[in-house]
Amino acid sequence: IPSEVGLMTNLESMHLSNNTLTGTLPFEVILLTYLGNINLAYNSLSGTIPSEIGLLTNLQFIYLNDNGFAGSIPSEVALLTNLSFLYL
Repeated sequence: IPSEVGLMTNLESMHLSNNTLTGTLPFEVILLTYLGNINLAYNSLSGTIPSEIGLLTNLQFIYLNDNGFAGSIPSEVALLTNLSFLYL
């Protein structure tokens, strides 16, 4: 996922599941403040889930399952008060 994804500041939904994506989740994702849904499941993403994900307060659905993420779930996920579904 290119870092330029952060330029799509009006993006509300990102569905890139099952695309054999590799690499890490770019930090620039936190610039997508309107993002309500993110589905990156069934890829080969690695690294950690950034704690800054807690800044995306419009998130309702997070699908990051079936990837290679390491580490713990960031405690900042608790700040996502609109979150309905969390699949890791």
